[in-house]
Amino acid sequence: MWSEHCSYKSSKLHLKRLPTQGPQVLQGPGENAGIVDIGDGYAVAFKIESHNHPSFVEPYQGAATGVGGILRDIFTMGARPIAAMNSLRFGPPDQPRNRRIMEGVVAGIAGYGNCFGVPTVGGEVVFGECYSQNPLVNAFALGLFRKDRIFYGKAVGIGNPVLYVGSKTGRDGIHGATMASAEFDEASESKRPNVQVGDPFLEKLLLEACLESMKTGAVVGIQDMGAAGLTCSTCEMGGRADTGIEIDLAKVPQREQGMTPYEIMLSESQERMLLVAERGREEEILRIFRKWEIDAVTIGKVTRDGMLRILDRGKKVAEIPNRALTDEAPVYRRPVAAPAPPSPEPAPPSGSLSLDWGSPNLSSREWVYRQYDHMVRTNTVQAPGADAAVVRVKNTRKALAMSLDGNGRYCRQDPRVGAQLSVAESCRNLVCAGARPLAATNCLNLGNPEKPEIMWQVTQVVEGIAEACRALETPITGGNVSLYNETLGEGIDPTPVIGMVGLIEPLSRLRGSWFLQEGHRIVLLGPLVGQPTSYSSAVRRNLAKLRRLQETGGDVYTRWVRALPCPPLDLDLEVRVQRTCREGIENGLILSAHDCSEGGLAVALAEMGFSRFGGRTLGAEIRLPAAEEVGEVLFAEYPSRILVTVETENLAALERIAALQGVPVTFLGQVVPEVLSLRSTDSTVIEKSMVSLEETWRNCLGGLFADPL
Repeated sequence: MWSEHCSYKSSKLHLKRLPTQGPQVLQGPGENAGIVDIGDGYAVAFKIESHNHPSFVEPYQGAATGVGGILRDIFTMGARPIAAMNSLRFGPPDQPRNRRIMEGVVAGIAGYGNCFGVPTVGGEVVFGECYSQNPLVNAFALGLFRKDRIFYGKAVGIGNPVLYVGSKTGRDGIHGATMASAEFDEASESKRPNVQVGDPFLEKLLLEACLESMKTGAVVGIQDMGAAGLTCSTCEMGGRADTGIEIDLAKVPQREQGMTPYEIMLSESQERMLLVAERGREEEILRIFRKWEIDAVTIGKVTRDGMLRILDRGKKVAEIPNRALTDEAPVYRRPVAAPAPPSPEPAPPSGSLSLDWGSPNLSSREWVYRQYDHMVRTNTVQAPGADAAVVRVKNTRKALAMSLDGNGRYCRQDPRVGAQLSVAESCRNLVCAGARPLAATNCLNLGNPEKPEIMWQVTQVVEGIAEACRALETPITGGNVSLYNETLGEGIDPTPVIGMVGLIEPLSRLRGSWFLQEGHRIVLLGPLVGQPTSYSSAVRRNLAKLRRLQETGGDVYTRWVRALPCPPLDLDLEVRVQRTCREGIENGLILSAHDCSEGGLAVALAEMGFSRFGGRTLGAEIRLPAAEEVGEVLFAEYPSRILVTVETENLAALERIAALQGVPVTFLGQVVPEVLSLRSTDSTVIEKSMVSLEETWRNCLGGLFADPL
């Protein structure tokens, strides 16, 4: 319980700086999931968690049980899961081991989510060398319920019975929490037994049994058995309620013989929950679980002394105050030291402008998401591939938009601004879909906190998230911190992942991120280029490298952007750009909207033209204003920019809204058939067939997995 994974002893001090309150927040950090009010008596619970270390050791089961765990966090609160997403990071996919890990992770996510019956509606996949030995698997889930039916993980009511429900306890997953709180080394393969084994079909039954039990009113507290198993669930439920819990391990259903009390308490066998029932009504609950053919037994009771007391056949084998394991766990103020700034790269000789459109980091993720069932439950109205995923709230005019975003390469250069950029992009993606952002969850993936420079990254990332969330009015309702993402002393780039939820009301305000019809005008909201800062200079220097990089082969885009510094972010401008887009959608002016991010303006234009869901491939005819460096205009990843399409007669109205917000507007061109034509004042910069570009974009990633490894 004092491991980093369970106690947050290195990060808790800093996480207090995050904004966690707002009029829409019903439950902030401290419970299994955060909850926000969406109106008309409805609420949503959502959360993101990491399963990085298990997915490195055993990719399929590591990813699968990550999905299972986050789903239990949602229905523990009383909500029915209606959507799942994931944020994945792997080493370069041209390396066989990285491909094997990625195949296993994607199959594990698909295998669990599809069988459980939750739609996996979106996410992100990023490749980088630093993730070769440290893949990141962050799982997000969202559930819907009535806001008067929230349940909490508290052991309330002295004398109330404590019930164990779900799968039998085995030896799988023992020390999973401590494995997730340490670096990997040459002996990592020996940790394979620490990875849990999931059963999505049993979890589906567990979901239904739990929700039915909650409806009886006999359940007064409920907690998922996740990391540290029975140890964590018992002491956390008692600690939150300031009560004690006494259990007898001889009553715990077991699937292996000869398990010691130590093994039973630390097992992380999946699909298990701990319930506290109203005294005298436990039989109502047991009857429901028997109907669903789920193990359910009374193993103990709530006490008034604040102690966690563990018996084995009536003999006391452990006794400790609950709070000593939870609230009174040590909190470290670790040394913090900023690392030395990176040495500036010499400017290379100038070369011609070009870019590899087949970069795995820019290509379609269809190979990944086509393995997921994103239509189960029939609520999905915007499928994977858009800026944000969207699911309807049945029997209402509402829909929920979700996005996951992170940018480790910018956080490596400047963790504070990089974290701000991740928050801004996640929020911007919701706005592009027509949503009003409500709140956020975060998963902070970093290296070894015992190193002062890593703790500096932690403090900077938290500060950046806090600043951006305050500016964008999106409080943090909970999340996860995953540290020790290092192997053989080599850590990952600091990678905060932001999961954000927004409300679309009415559903008619939903917008896609692609061209709809020839003749629509294409408009850029936000600056065409950024301020003349060191970032601008670095963009111009690095554009000159592209020709040389192409001659040496490899993923040109990834190798180019790796050297770019983190772009500056004006949070005030970001707020005004997003407000302009929202007002344009609400007034019916904007027909589609797409965030400019990876690859800059040129890549965003191409992505808007690619065919979606059986539609046509369309193109764009763009005339760029005079600029010192056309390459910078096309490929620089300046933030606070949104591409939108409008009818010609609505251009003036959109310009008026932007003027009131003080937002720059650039009229770029129009939608045309099947050609991407980018012209400057005196020449054609790019003239490409959209069909050819789409073929490269769509087949790049899948082509790497075409042949058996």
